[in-house]
Amino acid sequence: MHTQQDLLAQQAVNSWYAQIKSANKVLEALTDEQLQNEVAPRKNTGIYLLGHLVAVHDAMLPLLDMGAALHSELVATFIKSPDKAGLEFPSVAVLRLYWNEVNNALEDQFNNMTAEDWLQKHTSVSAEDFEKEPHRNKMGVLLSRTGHLSYHIGQIALLK
Repeated sequence: MHTQQDLLAQQAVNSWYAQIKSANKVLEALTDEQLQNEVAPRKNTGIYLLGHLVAVHDAMLPLLDMGAALHSELVATFIKSPDKAGLEFPSVAVLRLYWNEVNNALEDQFNNMTAEDWLQKHTSVSAEDFEKEPHRNKMGVLLSRTGHLSYHIGQIALLK
């Protein structure tokens, strides 16, 4: 028998998977050349947004206490710097590979989590703060990153 917590956790994970599937569909429909373009005049390029999503998803591994990031070298370029900072990006082909690698690593971890696991604190909140603010849990990270993914894939879809 599933508890309400189990059902809510599964809904949140299913929402994440649905957004990943949608993102994959958008990314597969775009060529490497299309991803080099700005999503709107003077806005981010598709390659930057792809790199940003890879870096943010990769950072979820240590944040959710699931191990080290696989590509922490992307943080400086895609999280700490804007698109037009003049930094060199990996190729679109490499970022597509990292995208799949990072999301597969997350999926492997997510498939082994219980509702109780999702309600535990993430690594950037102290035990003391978590006691006062129990909503600062792994589920909150998953929900916020699902919205983040949806937002940026909507931008990338403009490149079609």
